[in-house]
Amino acid sequence: MNAPTTFDRAPGAADALAPNALAGDTLTKTDTMAMARADTVLSPRFYTTDFAKLDAIDVSPVRREWDALMAEMQADPNRQHFRRTESFAGIIEALDPALRVEFTDFLVSSLTSEFSGCVLYSEIARRTRNPDVKLLFKLLARDESRHAGFINEVLKDAGIGVDLGFLTRSKKYTYFRPKFIFYAVYLSEKIGYARYIAIFRQLAAHPERRFHPIFSWFEQWCNDEFRHGEAFALLLRADPALLRGANRLWIRFFLLSVYATMYLRDHARPEFHAALGLDPTDYDYRVFSICSQISRQVFPVELDTDCPAFRRRMDDLLAANGQIEAGRARGGVIGLAQRLVGIARAGLAFARMYLHRTKPNALPESVRMQPSW
Repeated sequence: MNAPTTFDRAPGAADALAPNALAGDTLTKTDTMAMARADTVLSPRFYTTDFAKLDAIDVSPVRREWDALMAEMQADPNRQHFRRTESFAGIIEALDPALRVEFTDFLVSSLTSEFSGCVLYSEIARRTRNPDVKLLFKLLARDESRHAGFINEVLKDAGIGVDLGFLTRSKKYTYFRPKFIFYAVYLSEKIGYARYIAIFRQLAAHPERRFHPIFSWFEQWCNDEFRHGEAFALLLRADPALLRGANRLWIRFFLLSVYATMYLRDHARPEFHAALGLDPTDYDYRVFSICSQISRQVFPVELDTDCPAFRRRMDDLLAANGQIEAGRARGGVIGLAQRLVGIARAGLAFARMYLHRTKPNALPESVRMQPSW
């Protein structure tokens, strides 16, 4: 659900950690709580919204597809999936130090994202009087709670579980209008599917790269993400005004923000991707391609991520972010100047990508899709 508006920096996995974690010592709960509580542009956020406006949602234009999806979600096809067949104790601790830090950062970031969704969805389900909205968000909260709990069990096996209750109380909340929630969550769920299925397919082809058992759960897990995205696609298609006029500019902004965030995050985890046998750049553009194909069900435009000029601007953003990090590490007046130049370069790269030509898309008559990637 991240939708950053500026790029101050892309934190590496080590940024939130105590120094001993990088010296080869065992990670601690303090380290993972610092990761979860990190408040940067690229870190997962907690959200709140205008709950009263959600009462006015009318899904009548997509009622047939809506009822079919709600029946599918109520059947809960993954209710037996998130059960471990073995303990995960000792696996994270045995990883090489750099990989251990980056993998833990990946898990904590995923946990925080899933749990932030659970918190928002639970609050919407509690406060709305709209029966369709109440049912949907109750089901979404159930799934996200299950996902977050499963990841936290993996961390607890390593003695580094996150205190989710404390996280709820201590994390800052960002206000988003309902339509921004819809754009951001739709993309978050669909890109989450694309990320998980790409990793699952990679490890199915190269099982020797599966350095932790949690990856074996990714196929059915990402189908939950896909169904969640389908629900938000229906909400968006139920109100055509959300996909027309000036809102097309917001769609472009959210698409680019989500893609750019992923690109910066993934390039901050080189050891993690190397262990999976993935090149971050190739992996990210594969995910962008999948997400672009999926989002044709609802968005009237898509980004031309295959264009060499677009890719050069994305690398400009990555280089600018490296300059920001170097300036922050250097400190002092020279470091501040270096950081400001990097911020300006990042803003320019983002603006040039935003203004890059897009591809038009005619929306299909049927909204629903199947996870076939």
